[in-house]
Parts: sequence; structure tokens; C-alpha cells
Amino acid sequence: MRGARFAEFHTNPATPMYPGGVGGGGRKNGVGVRQWLVLCSSGQAQMMEADKHTIMRRTGIPARDLRILDPLLSYPSTVLGRERAIVINLEHIKAIITSQEVLLLNSNDPSVSPFIDELQKRILGHYHAIKRQEGENYEGETHTPARGESGSPQGDQGSEAMKDAKQSGSKVLPFEFVALEACLEAASSSLESEAVRLESEAHPALDKLTSKISTLNLERVRQIKSRLVAMTGRVQKVRDELEHLLDDDEDMAEMYLTEKLAQKLEDSSNASMNESDMEIDLPEGDEDDRDESYLRANDAHDILMSAHSRNSRGTHTSSTHSAMSNKYDVEELEMLLEAYFVQFDGTLNKLSTLREYVNDTEDYINIMLDDKQNHLLQMGVKLATATLVLNAFIAVAGVFGMNIHINLFVEDKSDPARFVWTVIGGSLGCIFLYVCAIGWCKHKQLLQ
Repeated sequence: MRGARFAEFHTNPATPMYPGGVGGGGRKNGVGVRQWLVLCSSGQAQMMEADKHTIMRRTGIPARDLRILDPLLSYPSTVLGRERAIVINLEHIKAIITSQEVLLLNSNDPSVSPFIDELQKRILGHYHAIKRQEGENYEGETHTPARGESGSPQGDQGSEAMKDAKQSGSKVLPFEFVALEACLEAASSSLESEAVRLESEAHPALDKLTSKISTLNLERVRQIKSRLVAMTGRVQKVRDELEHLLDDDEDMAEMYLTEKLAQKLEDSSNASMNESDMEIDLPEGDEDDRDESYLRANDAHDILMSAHSRNSRGTHTSSTHSAMSNKYDVEELEMLLEAYFVQFDGTLNKLSTLREYVNDTEDYINIMLDDKQNHLLQMGVKLATATLVLNAFIAVAGVFGMNIHINLFVEDKSDPARFVWTVIGGSLGCIFLYVCAIGWCKHKQLLQ
């Protein structure tokens, strides 16, 4: 009897044979999906579940950069600037910064909760500062009198005062620099507090070891030294990463995300305006197309103005062109990185000082152990000399114990006094030989 063919079986994806679809696709949909905390530029936070392909499309970073944030892999501290995002992997902080939002991977970690609160406060402060500056710019443009309306010097003085006030006003950092500064400060404070805690534990342990050399004290100092070496490597890696960024203007220019976005929007708006100018000679039937192109140009212009207002660096357009050309204007980011480079360098110097103190303590312990070893060697020399002299006395006693004929063994001439004088003379002779041997060793500086 012929069995049923494979094609005759029921292969409906809705049946339990294929959970979630054909080929078990429902199980594959959950592979690589992680929870991300998204903080937008207005300070709002929301949880998002996304896989790596969604994050790559959203941020524009390649897979190898996203792999740096994988908690299952051990990657050193890294700060990377890409076309549309900044990848941050500093200690417990794993984040992706764009020009409009921050994506945090390990937001459920208790050590990250204080950083999230601080980052949200900074983003809110940046958002309010941007809105306040936009309002001031709007009021300044509205209330600025025309130059031809009143020829009085008061009007000129008022406009000059307003320009001076704008120039003297505090500049608002771009959104990506605010988030980057929060990450650097969190990593710096974390390493600094860990260094202070390690220093407070190291000094008492080293003092106990110098006062009493024991197995427990040696094991405690060994653990402290292991932690010190590991922490020094971590701080050194962050410091080297910042130094690499400071030495390369191109890498720093890649981190100006807001300026690059404004530049793209400006180019797109200019292109759309050129297209609208070329379509002026269209026939009357294409009037809707001209209106649509004009609206697209206006929308791009509004987005460009919004990007300009968020990044209030005074000479935004010129700095954008200079950052994207060969003349990089990265002074703002350079000052930010230099400030935290000095902090990490100070933490590294503190760890280096602590390591030198540990090394000095080890040298002192080795000197103490060598001194004790020298005392033991000297004692060994003295005991060996005493043993040699005593063996000489034992040899004399052995000679007397031999079967020989001398007057001491004759019964008529034997006297206990002779035996006593013989023992006393042999002992004095051994002592004399011992003193002579020790004196010779001291003369040769073999003993102290």
C-alpha cells in the first residue's frame, strides 16, 4: 500500500505544526530583539523593543558598531562618530546619540538609573534653553526698528546694544553634545568614585601589612593590586580614546550631527528652490505641481531654521561649511573633550600614585624579608661554626674512647682530677676555636 505523499499533508501555517507561521518564523522574530530606552530632544522617555536591523536603519550605524554595545561581548570603552549617530560605550553606559534622540540599551541596570535621571534633566534644560532662545530671536526680529524710520542715534544705540547682548549671551550646545557631556560626566564620576573607594581600602591594608606580614594581609593586598591594575587599564583606555579624538579633527567633525543635518536640509531646500525656479515656465495646467514644489521648499526651509535655532553657535553657517570642508572648526567640541580628558587624566594620576605607593610598600616588605633572611643566614653560620667546634671536642672524646694504652687508663696512676682537667681543657679549647672562627668571619665581613 502506497503511503501518502508529502504534498498531501495539511500545511496550513495556522496549524500547531508551524507555530507562528511557516518554518517557525514566529520564533525567529524574537531573536535579537532588545529593549531600548529612547529619550527624545524634548525630554520625553519611552521604551522600545527593536532588533538590530531596526536600530541600524534608525541610526544609520553599521553592524560592527552596534556589536560594540552588545552586553554579551566584552568591548573596551569606545566613542565613535558616524554620519548620523555617535556610539558611546563608556563603562556601564551603552548608548547611541543622534541629533534628536538618545537610545540607551541597558536602562534596567540599577547603576544606569542615576545617569538616566541626570540625562533627562539636561535634555529638558537644553530644550527649554532652545525654546527661550527661539523666543528671544523672534522678539528681536519683531521689535528691531528699521534703520530708515528714525535717524536718531538712540535707535542705533539700541540696535547695537541688542547685538552686544546677543553676542554676550551664553551659547547653547547642540543636542548631541549635551548627551555626550552627560555620558562623559557619568563615566568620569563613576571611575573617580571607584578610585577614591579603592584608595580608602588600600591604605589601611598596606599599613597593616607593613606592621605585620601575614598570609591574610598579603592576600588582601594582592586583591587590591589586582583591582588597581584592572581599573588603571579601564581609565587608560578612556583617556586614550579621548586623546585619539582630540588629535583627529576629522573624527571630531563627524560628531557635529546637528550641523550636518542642517547642511543637508539647506542643500535639499536649495535644490527644491532651484527646481521650483526651473518650473516657472510650466503651462497653466501644471500650477498644482508648482504649488507642491513651493510647499516642499518652505517645509525644508522651516526645518533648516529649526536646526539653526537649536544649535546657537553664532556663526552656524560658516562653521558648518568649515566643519564639513578641509578647515575643521571643532573648537567647541575640543574644549568639551579637553575638560573631561583632564578629569580622566587626574583619575589616572591618582591611580598611578596609589600604584607607586603599593610598589613602595612591596619594596619595603621585600627589604624586611631580606633583612630577616640575612639574620637567619648569620644564625646559620654561627650554628654551623658551633657544630664544627663541638665536633672537634667529640673527636677528642672519641680518641679517648679508643683501645689505646696511656697513663690515664692505668688504674694505679688514674685520678678523677685528671679527667676533670681534661674536660675543662677541651671545653676551653672549643670555646677558643669558636671565638676565633666568629672573629675571622667578622673580619671578612661575613657576619655583622
